[in-house]
Amino acid sequence: MFIDVQNKFSAAQAVTADANATNVIDLGIGRNLGDGEPMAVVIDVDVAADHTTGDETYTFNVVTDDNTSLSSPTTIATLTVAAASLTAGSRQVIVIPPGSVLEQYLGFAYDVGGTTPTITCTVFLQPLSMVEKVRYYKDNSTIS
Repeated sequence: MFIDVQNKFSAAQAVTADANATNVIDLGIGRNLGDGEPMAVVIDVDVAADHTTGDETYTFNVVTDDNTSLSSPTTIATLTVAAASLTAGSRQVIVIPPGSVLEQYLGFAYDVGGTTPTITCTVFLQPLSMVEKVRYYKDNSTIS
C-alpha cells in the first residue's frame, strides 16, 4: 500500500495527553469528502497503548475546522478502542461518513485519559477500498 505524505496526520507520533495530530490536510475548500469513493482514516499503532493501571482510555477523532490550529473543530467521526486491543502493529479504521460536510482543514485528535496513557501512532487518510484489500503476511514468507 502506498501512503501519500500529504495525507498523513501523524508519523510515529507519541501521545501521552490529549493532542491534535502533527499535520492537517488542507482540502482547499470545504467539500463532501465521504461522497463518491468512501474514505477512511487509518490508525497504525507503532508502540502499544499503555494499560498498566487499567484506567487508561483511548478515543480517536476525525475533525474539521476553518483553521490549521483546529481551534474550534467539528468532530465528524469518533472511535473508542479498549487499551488492550491497541497492540503494536494493530490497525484501527475510521470510515468518513458519506455526506460529511467538511470545512477547509481535515484533522485528527487524540483523546486519552487515565493514569498513564501512552501510545505511538501513524495516522493517514486513504480510500476505503485500499484499506480493505490489504493483506498481511508474516515475515520471511514465501508467496507463490
